[in-house]
Formats: sequence, C-alpha cells, structure tokens
Amino acid sequence: MSRNTSELLGQLKIDRDTAPELPSSSRKTLLAASTGAVAGLLIGFFGASLFADDPSANSSPIPALANTHATQPTPSTGSHMETVLNASGYITARRMATVSAEVMGLISSVDVEEGMQVEEGQVLARLDNVKARVSLAFARAQIQVLQAQEASILAKLKEAERQYQRFAGLRDKNYSSKAQLTQSESTVEGLRADLKSARANIEVAKLEAERQRERLEDHTIRAPFAGIVTQKNAQPGEIVAPSSAGGGFTRTGICTIVDMDSLEIEVDVNEAFIGRISTGQKVNANLDAYPEWDIPATVVAIIPTADRAKATVRVRIGIDQKDSRILPDMGVKVGFLAGEEVAF
Repeated sequence: MSRNTSELLGQLKIDRDTAPELPSSSRKTLLAASTGAVAGLLIGFFGASLFADDPSANSSPIPALANTHATQPTPSTGSHMETVLNASGYITARRMATVSAEVMGLISSVDVEEGMQVEEGQVLARLDNVKARVSLAFARAQIQVLQAQEASILAKLKEAERQYQRFAGLRDKNYSSKAQLTQSESTVEGLRADLKSARANIEVAKLEAERQRERLEDHTIRAPFAGIVTQKNAQPGEIVAPSSAGGGFTRTGICTIVDMDSLEIEVDVNEAFIGRISTGQKVNANLDAYPEWDIPATVVAIIPTADRAKATVRVRIGIDQKDSRILPDMGVKVGFLAGEEVAF
C-alpha cells in the first residue's frame, strides 16, 4: 500500500532540468511563422528602397478620406464686458409711503386691497366725519352772524353820517351847538371803527370755516401718488391716528403704496473696492428668483459716506429695463462691468 503511494507521488514531480519537447505539428507551425516574418521584413525593406528612388512617388498627393458626418469646429468670435466687481443687494423703492390720516378718527370704510393699482388722489379710506361736518356748519353760521352785525353797523354809520351833515349845516346858521356837532362826529368815528372790526371778524370766521372744511377733508384719505398697494393695515371699525396713541387697537396707517416706476437696486460695496465703481457705470443684475435673466442697469449714485461697522459704502443702481417681475425687497446679485469690451 505504501509503496504504490510513493510511486504515484514520484510520477507527479516535474523535472526542471529537462525541457519539454513540443510535438512535431507545433514545431512545424512555429518554424513557418518565423520564416514568414523574415520574408515580410525583406519585402518591406526592398519596397521602401524602390519608393525612395522613384521621384514621382514622392510628388504624388495622397488622396484624402471623405467624411460626411464630422465637421471641423470653427472658433467663435465675439466680445463681452469684463466684470470688475461682484456684489449682492436688494430691490428698493425710492417712493414708498404708509398712508395715514392727519386726524384721529374711527374708520368707516377702506376702499383698497393688496395688489390694487391706485392713481394719485384716489380715495383709499374714509373716517367717521359727523363731528367735522357739524364744526364746519357752525363756522359757516358764525360767518353769517358776523355779516349781519356788519350790516347793522353799516346802517348805523350811514345814519350817523347824515346826522353829522345836518349838525354841520345848522352850525353854519347858528342853529346847533358845537357840542352837538362834536358828539355827532364822535359817533361817526366810533361806528366806522366798529365796521372795520366787524369786517375783520368776518375774515377770521371765514378762515375758521376753511380750517374746518380742511379738517373735514382730512377724514377722507387719498393716495399721495400713483402706485400699487402692497399692504392693507386697517379695517373698518378700527381707530386710526397719525401717531401711536399707546393703545393696541389704534392703527397708525391705512395701507402702504409703492411706486413701481421708482424701483432701483441698492448694494453695499466693501470700501476696499469702491474705487472700481463710478457713476454711470454699466451693471449686469440677476434676481435670485430669475438667475438666468440678465437685467441691464446703471450706477446712479455712490452715497458719500461709509458704514464704520461694516466697512461698506452704499451704491444706488438704476434699472434700465422695467419689468413687472421686479418686486420690492427681492434679492439681487450684480456685476459691475468694465468700461470697454474685451474680445474673446
């Protein structure tokens, strides 16, 4: 048993000193391949020598291969404005107002809603004006009373002047005393003064009536300019006042109006780079809401003061192309362009 195992293991050993013999068919194949390779090299050498000796072969052009699908790319030419500085800011309105009343009163109606377009002078809201109307009627009645007093004084004055003329004629004929003439003259002068005072009182009463009329008009809130209502701050039944009255139910404004034609861009530029910006410089702006939309703009003004805390200078940028998509307080990124075009 053990002897057979040893013989089997001995047969599995590889003799590294003796190279394996290839079969006759393999040796023939290898010899044929080597002979073919040598023959190919010799033919190539003689062909190259003949081609070099023939001058016509060197001058003949090599035909180009046609390619109907691929085309060589042609370099594009153009120009663009180089960006010298980038910054970010917000859309702001130069004309924006929170409309309120000049007098304190109870709101009877509000005639606007958010998003409504209003014109200059359009009625926005009304206050309860019962007391104001009564005050105006009282002032006009005062004018009538004073005008009646003026008429009475004027009638008395005319009578006093006629009496004075009679006493003066009788004095020439010694039918009246000097005392009567002097008293009559004094009466005329007093009535003239009373008439002048009555007319002055009438002018004061007219001014008071005009003031009451203006106060009555103040109970009607109108738009100071044309724009769009962005906020509605009050409702009917609430009390509005021009300033805070200390109560939680007192409104200080009716609504907020924005003039969309006054929208512009406001950015804070680091003071270290403010030298790259000048008034009239062209700007390319992109809203955060529409990043692919390029908005042409121009620097309007550089505010001549710096923020010490942030080390920035505020720059106003006018929007050259108005659009309804541009809204107040939108975020915007701007690129300040160089003064000349750069070719590429």
